Amino acid sequence: MAIFLVQHGICLTKDQDSEKGLTEKGRSDTLKIAEVAKAYKIPVLKIVHSGKKRAVQTANIFNKTLGLNNPCEQIFGIKPLDGVKVFGDEIDRLSNIMVVGHLPFMERLVSYLTAGSEDLRVIKFQNSGIVCLDDEDGSWFIKWTLNPNIS
Repeated sequence: MAIFLVQHGICLTKDQDSEKGLTEKGRSDTLKIAEVAKAYKIPVLKIVHSGKKRAVQTANIFNKTLGLNNPCEQIFGIKPLDGVKVFGDEIDRLSNIMVVGHLPFMERLVSYLTAGSEDLRVIKFQNSGIVCLDDEDGSWFIKWTLNPNIS
């Protein structure tokens, strides 16, 4: 089983939208990645998000495109500057959950789960990209990534 970590799509600046919703490119990149995920039959069972507008919009695009029957759900403890240890230690390794969140939280979470230190940088997220973590014998590892850009 796996968890799927997604950094929200590209968002507007606060001057453009005080809640920083997705740009048109943010929506199109998210839809593109969601369609690839659907084609690969990524086994997401549930999508959760931080509650911030850009994360909600990203989560909803994935939810609709993947054809999930349950609505996305807001969870706490995954905002940009939240600590990763509590969330990381409580992840249900069998959940096949998609978590839509923010930097630096997402990169620090991957570092904590895979290397045991949130301060090591083991991956660079892209907006709308998916990082799949899997668990083998109690140890997390990066199984694959799916990103809108290869550069």
